[in-house]
Amino acid sequence: MLAVALKGAFVSGSLIVAIGSQNAFLLKSGLKNNYVMLVASICFLGDILLISTGVLGVGALMEQSPLLTKGLTLFGIGFLCWYGFISAKSAWRGQSHLDIDNGEVNRNWVAVALMTLAMTFLNPHVYLDTIVVLGGITSSLSFEEKKWFLIGALTASAIWFYGLAYVAKKLIPIFAKPKTWQVLDSIIALIMFSIAFGLAKPFVS
Repeated sequence: MLAVALKGAFVSGSLIVAIGSQNAFLLKSGLKNNYVMLVASICFLGDILLISTGVLGVGALMEQSPLLTKGLTLFGIGFLCWYGFISAKSAWRGQSHLDIDNGEVNRNWVAVALMTLAMTFLNPHVYLDTIVVLGGITSSLSFEEKKWFLIGALTASAIWFYGLAYVAKKLIPIFAKPKTWQVLDSIIALIMFSIAFGLAKPFVS
């Protein structure tokens, strides 16, 4: 079961680390020392809700429909291949960068919390990654395996968000270097392709 948990951690971690609006906001909060742990906690609680829904909720629904399971699994394979290709291309061209504005952030904790909720739940890619993709990836797993996958996924989420909050100021100079992004994108691409290959085996064997 440890292998399943590690798979959950790798897949979830690879989807989470892409620097989007949510992570940029978390990094900016860390730079400004602006309720950064509150931001990290909301991000993590959002993942608990969304990832659990994808792995357990959608997965349980798909158990009753083999056709839906196959379709969503194929969709997951396609998405992972696309994600891996984009990451590989970004690594090759050195396209990724960190874009955090230098503007002032709101010191009101309520405003910060509301902004974090918006970054978390108003982003359509969040639902695609956590519910659709993870639901498809785990559709063929047993309930016990899904629990371990979920443990691994949420562990990766907690380490990423709280770790990023803790070391935000130290990471900014590192992620300002294009070489760092090329290494990160390369690792993400390898993980995405390897998971997609594993999912595709039953269809070609």
